[in-house]
Amino acid sequence: MMANMDDPTRPLSERPSDMTDPTRTDSVILPSLETPTLTKAELAELLFDRIGLNKRESKDIVEAFFDLLHEALVKGTEVKLSGFGNFSIREKGSRPGRNPRTGESVPIKARNVVTFHSSHKLKAIVQGEIPPPEEFE
Repeated sequence: MMANMDDPTRPLSERPSDMTDPTRTDSVILPSLETPTLTKAELAELLFDRIGLNKRESKDIVEAFFDLLHEALVKGTEVKLSGFGNFSIREKGSRPGRNPRTGESVPIKARNVVTFHSSHKLKAIVQGEIPPPEEFE
């Protein structure tokens, strides 16, 4: 039985050269491995540009926000940001694991992890179901 030439599980090296052509409209193009990232410095710059605070005040506000978020989570307090989502601490119990290289059984200790659950509003905006709010000036 002959393999389908359009089979996406088939290695690229075994596909006809026209199958790997990025200009083809019937092929699936994977998103770039580089994902745009919004940094704290960029947040401070946005505060400077949009609100008119000086750069030092903008940086201090961003740092203070994340310090408060960090402190609350360390204390075990849930952080709720309306229209954005909730940060909380979840206790993960100990469990058996294994070393993937050797296959040896290794115990994984109990630990606390930070979880984030986005709000329904944020999910809808990201999915394009509702338009994003207008930018303020």
